[in-house]
Amino acid sequence: MSNSSSITQFLLLAFADTRDLQLLHFGLFLGIYLAALLGNALIITAIACDHRLHTPMYFFLLNLSVLDLGSISTTVPKAMANSLWDTRAISYWGCAAQVFIIFFFIGAEYSLLTVMAYDRYVAICQPLHYGTLLGSRACVHIAAAAWGSGFLNALLHTASTFSIPLCQGNAVDQFFCEVPQILKLSCSDSNYLRELGLLVVSACLFFGCFVFIVVSYVQIFRAVLRIPSEQGRHKAFSTCLPHLAVVSLFVSTGFFAYLKPPSISSSPLDLVVSFLYSVVPPAVNPLIYSMRNQELKEALKKLIQWVHLQQQ
Repeated sequence: MSNSSSITQFLLLAFADTRDLQLLHFGLFLGIYLAALLGNALIITAIACDHRLHTPMYFFLLNLSVLDLGSISTTVPKAMANSLWDTRAISYWGCAAQVFIIFFFIGAEYSLLTVMAYDRYVAICQPLHYGTLLGSRACVHIAAAAWGSGFLNALLHTASTFSIPLCQGNAVDQFFCEVPQILKLSCSDSNYLRELGLLVVSACLFFGCFVFIVVSYVQIFRAVLRIPSEQGRHKAFSTCLPHLAVVSLFVSTGFFAYLKPPSISSSPLDLVVSFLYSVVPPAVNPLIYSMRNQELKEALKKLIQWVHLQQQ
């Protein structure tokens, strides 16, 4: 039996055996990827160029868009290349790099989503202290802490996962290098349980953040319902509901992917769940955040008009 020291590459999941279906998968992934690139790039540019959006909420949203661009660029281009060139291979170190980058962006994004819940809580429940608690320097420090937590999370999981001896082949039953699928190749129960324990610890920390988000939104909705103006309630809900929708999708699918019992694991189910937490959020976040946010829609409209005028 081979072990991890002799593995030079992994084989990712093949979407289809026929050339037509491979090209179809390539086209679908290309469309999703381009939509994610365009949507997140528009949000980043609109926030950076419109001085009215230079507030903590939009600063954190800009960081979220950068993280979304990074996370989807880690998984989708490789899957597209494999479908286009009819291959499944990814190098050992390429797989390790993919695991590190995925954990980095996902960890930082979840930390940032927690911070965004705190931002909305302070803005709606403690508006008089908003400028003090979330000044420019504080926002930079908080964002840096979110990125730093992602880096630490990625370092721990990557080091732990790729120190495990592998003797169950090199086929990863997923379209990218996902830790639960790599753990299936383990031949060491003690090392396997170490990484599994680390995943559980991370999940507990993430669950603590989720509880914080839920408690924050309970307080937010209580405060919003006391706003006498219907327009004021609408504006408050328009900035909170998109964030809550993103968090719910991200958390539910991520927890299921990494903590589900092996007994309910199957290739189609694993593929769908991984697609929902790794590909869907970066692609739909720009739409979710801009759909109900009038300020952002106006900034995007002005940006598109400016680009159109420059082309004439």
